Order: sequence, then structure tokens, then C-alpha cells
Amino acid sequence: MEEDVLGLMLHWTTRAVEVAWILVIVLGITWATARFLLRRLHPDGTDNSFANYRADVGRAILLGLEFLVAADIINTVAIDPTLDSLAVLAGIVVIRTFLSFSLEVEIEGRWPWQQHRAEKGA
Repeated sequence: MEEDVLGLMLHWTTRAVEVAWILVIVLGITWATARFLLRRLHPDGTDNSFANYRADVGRAILLGLEFLVAADIINTVAIDPTLDSLAVLAGIVVIRTFLSFSLEVEIEGRWPWQQHRAEKGA
């Protein structure tokens, strides 16, 4: 009985984190779009609103991916600790890492490890 309650609580915790994942991405894209439209309506002299929009959307996706990985970790470790679920988690982490690096390059315009060099030169 106690294990059933714990399993149910973990299941709903995972589902809540998955809902948060969806909300973070949807709200982040909505926020980025609103900021983009405001920048287009009230230009400040520099027209990099599209680059800022892409960066804002990329940040929303990155944050959403963090929630997705958290939900999968909870599911793999606590609810369904099988080799199949571990393989799925490993695949998701690899894909998420690749997407993170790709989005970081898109947002910042350089590789993550180049940031340290740029700061040293400044």
C-alpha cells in the first residue's frame, strides 16, 4: 500500500514536471514574440530585433529541455529503473546536450568554451 502511494506520487510529480516543460516553452515563446513585436513597433535605432527574438526563443527551449531531462530522470531512477528506460534517458541527454551546444552557438555566436577566451582578452 505504501509503495503504491509513493509510486503514484512520483508518477504525478513526473507529469507535473512534464507540464511545466510544455508551459515553459509555450510561455517563453509567447514572451519572446511579445518582446519582438514591441521592438518592431518601437525601434530604438538598432534593428537587431530578429536576432534578439531568436536568442529569446532559444533560451526558452533550453530551459524547457532542462525540465524534460528532470522529468525523465525522475521517471528512470524512481519509477521505472530498467535498462530500456536508462537507454532512453541516455539518448535524451545526448540529444539535449547536442541541442544545448547548437542553441548556445545560435544565441551567443560562439562556442561555449570560447567565452572564457573572449573575457580574458577584454
